[in-house]
Amino acid sequence: MIFQKNIKKGIFQKRLNRFEALVLIDDKVTLVHVPNTGRCRELLFEGVEVLLEDRASANRKTDYELIMVYKGKKLVSIDSQLPNKLVEEAITKGVIKEISGYNYIKKEVKYSESRFDLFLKQNEDTQSPKDCCYIEVKGVTLECDSVAMFPDAPTERGARHIHELIKAHSEGYRAVLVFVIQLDFAEYFTPNYKMDADFGTAVKEAYSKGVEILAYSCKISEREAYIEKAVEIRL
Repeated sequence: MIFQKNIKKGIFQKRLNRFEALVLIDDKVTLVHVPNTGRCRELLFEGVEVLLEDRASANRKTDYELIMVYKGKKLVSIDSQLPNKLVEEAITKGVIKEISGYNYIKKEVKYSESRFDLFLKQNEDTQSPKDCCYIEVKGVTLECDSVAMFPDAPTERGARHIHELIKAHSEGYRAVLVFVIQLDFAEYFTPNYKMDADFGTAVKEAYSKGVEILAYSCKISEREAYIEKAVEIRL
């Protein structure tokens, strides 16, 4: 996925709340939107270089979206909307080999008490669960010593989604949980049991009951981002 709008560099100053931060842009401290409700404490600290996308419009409070952060010389995407787009793109292009043979894709599909990120069918008219696939996507920004982990903050919603995937699988649907690692320097992925044991336990339960668990890393640059390769999962 190529970024279409102007990308600006800035120096992170302070996070005000989950959605807003102050960034030094062109020698001016500017209020920007943070498109990630995670803590990102190992990424967003005073003085770190960040990349912002110009999304100025009459309907926005802020002109800039904070989309990437430099971790040393490496880039990490923190845009929580990006993983869903990248997974859809990768499935369409055949990059995610485990998910193929589907000709119909729909986004944000309601199931039971949740909404799954993607719903695939072998063809639009099919009604058989065995020809359908529910996909839940989780964006991963936390990396420590080349290990990617999720979540970086407790998430009851995340565990609920996984239990819904288990339910969908029990009803005959294919169910897939995809962790999109928004960087390219992780050696493997594991649930962050220390941060949220319930989430980690839910992932292990889902795997034992037939839900497919995938992890893919991304190639990230100042101009584009795309899903690159599968990453080992250690549960």
